[in-house]
Amino acid sequence: MIGLVQRVREARVTVAGACVGEIGPGLLLLVCAEPADTEVQAGKLVDKLLKLRIFADDAGKMNRSVVDIGGGLLIVSQFTLAADVSGGNRPSFTAAAGPELGRACYETVLRLARARHPVVAAGLFGADMQVALINDGPVTIPLRIA
Repeated sequence: MIGLVQRVREARVTVAGACVGEIGPGLLLLVCAEPADTEVQAGKLVDKLLKLRIFADDAGKMNRSVVDIGGGLLIVSQFTLAADVSGGNRPSFTAAAGPELGRACYETVLRLARARHPVVAAGLFGADMQVALINDGPVTIPLRIA
């Protein structure tokens, strides 16, 4: 499973002009399932997301998690994280899970996150989404969960 985490001051996702999910300070997670992914990888991704110490403590060091600060999570599916451009200029997405598995993995990530964290918003799987955010820092961290 591939994730891209951004520490944000705020973030929202809209579909057809309507806001479907938004958070204040917290983490935006873009997530892509791969063909071998299961609930195990989804669980590991949520564990890592909740434990990442990327918020400043009183000394200004990255030492606090989203749980520690009471921040929100905005989780958005993004199969393009699996893009391969090694063969030319047009990306190949064959490394991404197909739509059925992708949706199942995304929904599992959401279910696990919502069971463990009080503020979880989401995009709509397969929709044409617009994501707006104010990246804090900026802090952007790629994750690869095997």
